[in-house]
Amino acid sequence: MNAASDYYVYVYIDPRNYEEFYFGKGRGSRKDSHLTDGSDSEKAKRISDIQKEGLQPIVRVIARGLSEHDALLVEKTLLWRLGRQLTNISSGHYADNFRPHNTLHLELTGFDYQCGFYYYNVGEGPHRSWDDFKEFGFISAGQGVRWRDAIRGFNKGDVVAAYLKGHGFVGIGKITSEAKPINEVFIGGKPLLSHNLRCAGMSDNASSKELCEHVATVNWLKSVDRSEAKMQRKSGIYTTTHVRASLDGQPRTVEFLEEAFEINVREYLD
Repeated sequence: MNAASDYYVYVYIDPRNYEEFYFGKGRGSRKDSHLTDGSDSEKAKRISDIQKEGLQPIVRVIARGLSEHDALLVEKTLLWRLGRQLTNISSGHYADNFRPHNTLHLELTGFDYQCGFYYYNVGEGPHRSWDDFKEFGFISAGQGVRWRDAIRGFNKGDVVAAYLKGHGFVGIGKITSEAKPINEVFIGGKPLLSHNLRCAGMSDNASSKELCEHVATVNWLKSVDRSEAKMQRKSGIYTTTHVRASLDGQPRTVEFLEEAFEINVREYLD
């Protein structure tokens, strides 16, 4: 067998109830190494309990002749399938490629639809104004690396729900271009900063790519003036001081936004 494809994936089975309790990958004698594991891990404790009964775990190879890459992927698939029933401490490699457990009742970004539905905090103040965002079709954040990196997390096609502190949600829009330094942003064929913006402070630190405002253009699907902001106080609606936050796992907030703005957000997620 080629040395590059001599990996296998194995399972440990409890002979008392035939329950699978551990998956692993390895080569050579790796599959038998756990039988003498003297640690205080859940896996070692279970093996010890089995041995105290005068028995041995049933150890079986499930798949063989694999590359290490393929063995890791098979291992992770099996770990995901049984999840918390297992004694594996690690969630395994490729964890980010697999849906988290206990989320089958939710629609998740990247799994059930390609783009995401996000909360966006307008963060109105000396460097940005909702009125400019609404009129010219953009959102921004910046004046520091932390906030720059947050807005750069939005991808083209993502849908955002804009929240204005002290008022409520003021718009739902679709990102049409990812965030760039404000000096590189053109709207209506003109540099953004050449428009008659209400917020003069948007130009602060414009020469610094670390500190300047970063701007993503948006097609507002629904938007309102601040006086018509949508909010239900003390009702569990999700808000945060973060610039950007996923609305995965926030079904009550998504339901509220869709009702308040009379929109089916899923129709706009590619």
